[in-house]
Amino acid sequence: MKKPTIKDVAKVAGVSAAAVSYALNGRTDKVSNETIERIKGIIETLNYKPDFSARSLVKNQSKLIGIVIPQTESHKQLILENPFYSEMISGIEGKLREYGYHLLLSGVNQGESYLDLSIQRNLDGAIMMGIYPEQFYDGFKKINIPIVLIDSYINDNYFKRIGIDDEYGGYLATKYLIDKGHSNIGLVTGAIRKDGVVEKRFLGYKRAIREANFFYNPDYVFEESMSYEHGMAAGQLIAKKFPEITAVFATGDMVAFGAIRSLVDQGKKVPEDISVIGFDDITMSKMFIPPLTTIRQNITEKGAIAAEHLINMIQGGVEQEANEIMLPLTIVERATVKVKE
Repeated sequence: MKKPTIKDVAKVAGVSAAAVSYALNGRTDKVSNETIERIKGIIETLNYKPDFSARSLVKNQSKLIGIVIPQTESHKQLILENPFYSEMISGIEGKLREYGYHLLLSGVNQGESYLDLSIQRNLDGAIMMGIYPEQFYDGFKKINIPIVLIDSYINDNYFKRIGIDDEYGGYLATKYLIDKGHSNIGLVTGAIRKDGVVEKRFLGYKRAIREANFFYNPDYVFEESMSYEHGMAAGQLIAKKFPEITAVFATGDMVAFGAIRSLVDQGKKVPEDISVIGFDDITMSKMFIPPLTTIRQNITEKGAIAAEHLINMIQGGVEQEANEIMLPLTIVERATVKVKE
């Protein structure tokens, strides 16, 4: 069955195709309210669907927002493997939908350019998560679209930034373990890159250790990726080679899950033999057995706030907030940390 066109609607209504276009866009200065209502009725009867691409060209708006996730780990399915991203995207998508926008989701490998895709799809704006090389940001300035960064420590006021104090979060997690009587505390973490989220959490860990006048032991830092698999490998290593470690701070909940699973497989009890605290409070944290003690950030809200500010920038709203918005962190006490006897 042939898909009805704007010309079909115009023919039935006895008006020009331009008049149908005006009606679709609510142009009461061009067509009367009565004509608009009559055309809408015909559109419904014919089941006509406007060509979104054509309307985008006319208005120079695509109603498309690019969501960029870095593929900096060795695990290329980062978007699918870590629920952190799905919760963040859920917050973004829900807010975009409220305003009639749609998202275009893309992972970007190190060294890859996003410019061609941005230009080809005529993106109205973009939300970028994580950190990228400096030239990546410079490229976005050239195409001159609004950008909001999530969890980025780039010092450039061209961009709106939404994040948390990751250094404080790392400090909060480690100090919590110290306050529970632990002194030999392992850190299971992703790759520590300059000015990245992981580095900030690592620096918070070090600050708490030194503030307590404990010896910072680099052998207690198990660094590779923010993955369940790395947590598994680190947990196994801790159980076999570092029996003196009584507590672990994992810089992401998925890493914590892997570490706990591996420790249990090696005959350790959590938290009786070794305590574990995570970071993020993804939804699975309260479902895990035992339920995970973790540092909570509101992941979905972070995504929604980023989307809200981006839409405001696109629509030319007056920005009332500072260029950087920091969201709060709290400790969620569950069942994976206990007082050291």
